[in-house]
Amino acid sequence: MSDSRAWEMRVFLRVASTGSFSAAGRELSMTASSTAKLITRIEQRLGVRLIERSTRRLRLTAEGALYRERAEALLGDLDALDAEVTGEARSPTGLIRINVSVPFGRHCLLPVLPEFRRTYPDIALDLKLTDEVVDLYAAQADIAFRAGALSDSSLLAIKLGDVRRRIVASPGYIEAHGTPQSASDLERHECLGFNFRRAAAVWPLRSGGRLTDREVHGLIAANNGETVRHLALLGLGLARLADYHVRDDLAAGNLVAVLDEEVVDSEAFHILYTGRERTPRRVRAFLDFMTPRLKRILALPFVP
Repeated sequence: MSDSRAWEMRVFLRVASTGSFSAAGRELSMTASSTAKLITRIEQRLGVRLIERSTRRLRLTAEGALYRERAEALLGDLDALDAEVTGEARSPTGLIRINVSVPFGRHCLLPVLPEFRRTYPDIALDLKLTDEVVDLYAAQADIAFRAGALSDSSLLAIKLGDVRRRIVASPGYIEAHGTPQSASDLERHECLGFNFRRAAAVWPLRSGGRLTDREVHGLIAANNGETVRHLALLGLGLARLADYHVRDDLAAGNLVAVLDEEVVDSEAFHILYTGRERTPRRVRAFLDFMTPRLKRILALPFVP
């Protein structure tokens, strides 16, 4: 690979990362116009559009996302080769963009990060915690954590385990409103919900020996599981949350589980990542480090 081709890739990656010709240019000591012209030159050589321009933002096309993915892998291999040949440290370097739900990030991923940082001090992490499901390519993310069925076959996945859901409430709420004894009792209770687009106001439960989607009602909804957990701790209603999310609260007695025999739903939990056959070294290091540790966290026994 020529030096000029490698430089073009590095400029493209900075534009893809910053979402701006001017911001990328400042980082590379280039003008915005020269940065834009270089990207245009790459597109003309390849015969495809890599970046959609608008007055508000830049967005990678599907071809641009693929180019970014392969360019990162190629440059990562080049940097690793240079380090190996010159005898420099072989520890992976670079930035990893991570998309993770608020509960999983707060209760599973973040506690493991100090050990990861000690092991890989040269890897930078860009964390985005949100319960909204985003497209990895559109969000320019390298790794995402997802519960439920996988829909994007273009991504690679590692299964971390199966996550059980629990219905929980604070002792104060139970004292004031009673303990639901069956799925039908939920009609008389305040059920805390979610307000993002993919959320459905139904809880899968076993009722009368059959599995059914029980419609629930409540006057409070939030956009992430951590907020719903706090609402439950405050005694404002019942919440249906992942076991890992409320395990510590159950052990401490701050929340109690109800209808455990009726709550039978669980979801597979995966790490998703881009890379296909060429995964950057920094991403591979993250996956190899995190996978066994997160599997152990999800496999911890249930708290009664």
